Amino acid sequence: MDLAHPLDDLDAISWASFSHAYGSAEDVPDLLRALTGTDAAAADEALSELYGSVLHQGTVYAASAEAVPFLARIAIAGHRTADVLGLLGDMAESEDEYGVAPGAVRAAVAGQLVLLLPLLADTAPVVRRTAAWAVSHTRVADTALPALCARWLEEPEPAVRAEVLSGIARLDPQRGAVEGASVLDPSQPAVVRLAAVFACLDGGAAWTEALQSTTLSLLPADSLRSESDLERGEPLAAVVEALLERDAGPEREAAFALIDAALRDGRAEVRAEGAWAADRACMLSRSAPRQLVEGLRAAALDEPSVLGMASLLGRLGSAAAPAADVLAPLAARNPDREDDHADRALAALVRVAPTQAAPLLAAGLGRRPRALDAAAGRGLASSAPFPYDSELLDAVRSRLSRPTDLGGNQPWQLTSLLAGWGPDAAAALPELCAALPHHPGQASRALVSVAAGCAPSDRDLAVTALREAARRGVLPAAKALYDLADDPAPLLRCLEQELGRGGRDLRDAVGIAAMLGPRGAALAPLLRGALSDPGQDTTPALDTDTALAEALWRVTGDPEPVVAVLASVFDRAAQSQWARWSVARAARVTALLGPAGRPLTARLEAALDDPVQAPAAVLALVAVADPAALDHAALASAALTSAETEADPTGACDALEALGAAALNSDQLRRLEVLADGDARVVRSGVEDRIIRQDEAFRHRARSLLTSGRR
Repeated sequence: MDLAHPLDDLDAISWASFSHAYGSAEDVPDLLRALTGTDAAAADEALSELYGSVLHQGTVYAASAEAVPFLARIAIAGHRTADVLGLLGDMAESEDEYGVAPGAVRAAVAGQLVLLLPLLADTAPVVRRTAAWAVSHTRVADTALPALCARWLEEPEPAVRAEVLSGIARLDPQRGAVEGASVLDPSQPAVVRLAAVFACLDGGAAWTEALQSTTLSLLPADSLRSESDLERGEPLAAVVEALLERDAGPEREAAFALIDAALRDGRAEVRAEGAWAADRACMLSRSAPRQLVEGLRAAALDEPSVLGMASLLGRLGSAAAPAADVLAPLAARNPDREDDHADRALAALVRVAPTQAAPLLAAGLGRRPRALDAAAGRGLASSAPFPYDSELLDAVRSRLSRPTDLGGNQPWQLTSLLAGWGPDAAAALPELCAALPHHPGQASRALVSVAAGCAPSDRDLAVTALREAARRGVLPAAKALYDLADDPAPLLRCLEQELGRGGRDLRDAVGIAAMLGPRGAALAPLLRGALSDPGQDTTPALDTDTALAEALWRVTGDPEPVVAVLASVFDRAAQSQWARWSVARAARVTALLGPAGRPLTARLEAALDDPVQAPAAVLALVAVADPAALDHAALASAALTSAETEADPTGACDALEALGAAALNSDQLRRLEVLADGDARVVRSGVEDRIIRQDEAFRHRARSLLTSGRR
């Protein structure tokens, strides 16, 4: 091979027949040429474009595998060697593969090891380090591991030694743990000791006092990130996560002890790392909040530290009540003017100690958007309404009295507070009625909630205002009027207009039409006319058709056309990798049909193997299939797997409730017990502010199921 000409045979490949993230890979040859050229700016741009196309956000493609041999030659020819090795290592690491056989890209990189392994001895430390990263991700232990072990014995540069040790641990975790344990001594460079801690963790070694003391001695460790393992960020948080993932009492206590020590350290940068680690622990461990809240309180020594942990304290909600006193002074500052720091502290206090926060929010209303957002409940799940406060009600009324001055989210925020208070907010009905023409969606919803339990005179005030808005064709007002006065005529007129014009509000109109039930029978022709063309398989088209199927069922009660629509949704969704949730939504609508949905049984059974779709499929099968034909144990197992893999924990509870806890066998009850009473959170991802609350809601439901199953 002529390494002076790394692009030989480049044009022998039909690049246009391969694809990457943006379609045809016909642009790849020019990018590879630019990467080997003398124009540094063009080479930079080419590298960036390759990261965006053959490794788009971590996904690899057929063109990725074809590019690998040329990238390897480019690297050993000395063109941007470290950068290209990093790209090759990232491609080998990826398990997110599209349009290419599983493992094919990694195998392509492994096929270049004969070229890449000599770079472990390159004169440039950055090349040796990145070569260790790349070759270890090929997973070819019989070839790469001996080379890394040999380099481990010879390598003098600490940062490179750290990466070589990490590479050994990737390929042979037990060997990595043994080597790691041998370099924990304080005489070793910090970056090597940090890699050793992770090697011991990854190799499953027992967590010892030596590892505990080594970790503490490395703090603050963030400065080591640029020198050590390319995969690890925020070292203390990563150690804590690895310990908590073991889900064992001693390791859990060790993790909490590390965090507590960091939070009580005299150095601000160590306390900051402790706060980040505490944040991660609370998102993973159900016992972490009560174990760590006192340490968090102790670390709140000044305004920056309070701000650094305010978001976490807010997410912990009432569990962080012991720390309310560190939030309150900053939250109360400068109520008469804008103050972002005070706003952030008050937003946390709203969730931690809402009664204490209410008068502070009243004093600063209009100048505390984060806190108002928190009080209104935006982004939260399973949270109670903000407690009623007369001062805050007066402040909300004052803001609503000038509806044209309200901008951004304020109309939603203010009306959400009132809606949460219900009849207690009756004094604000005049302001809500006045705001109705300016903010119809938000004001309509609040009027229903507030007026529903009020005196007849107050109720009449709301009905009159809503009727006038409905007469003008305002759909939210017509729906609110229906909810409040049980008058369907204005709502039917508005729905006829909305369904007739279609557009982006179609789904909302379809949902409201479904709510009417048989009273909406006259809308059936419009609903049928809104169905998408059979060839459309986009998520919006599939989900809109599912919503239309539900509406048709509720307003007509005729299953035949509804089954046909849902069958079409299932079949079209099966052709798209992006439509997993569309299948789940269609299955939930199928469940509404009862035995009339039995023709869809085979399609529902096909969804049981996908943890995202399984809970809804179980729910539907219980409703539509012949009970004698159901394998309850298999259905329960599918639902439990969905929860265990965090695919759809809430849906798993729905499915298990439909099956009945008595359907669970002893092994399944044990699995449910782990989900309900284990320390590891089941919900670990999603919108940050919702994770803890959603997990607690799941835990409550799982415990109820467990109790029922044990009776």
